[in-house]
Amino acid sequence: MLEMSVTEFSRNLRKVFDKIEHKGEEVVLVRNKHRIARILPGSSHLTAIEAMGDLYRTLPVDAGVSWVAESRIGGALETELENKWDS
Repeated sequence: MLEMSVTEFSRNLRKVFDKIEHKGEEVVLVRNKHRIARILPGSSHLTAIEAMGDLYRTLPVDAGVSWVAESRIGGALETELENKWDS
């Protein structure tokens, strides 16, 4: 765990974020001798729920239902993505 002042953090932002991302370092920010924040590294992968969580209630229900139905049709995506310039 790395403990640093807010001033030091702001001056070395890129280096600190590199440590968090690449080394999995946890950072605690201190201001006026009080711990005010803790920055934790994120998980290396996201679940579908985490990745699509912001889409909740932004699309109509029927769009979601049709997406699920289309995703279960075998080979549907390949025919949709075929190269039209090959003909």
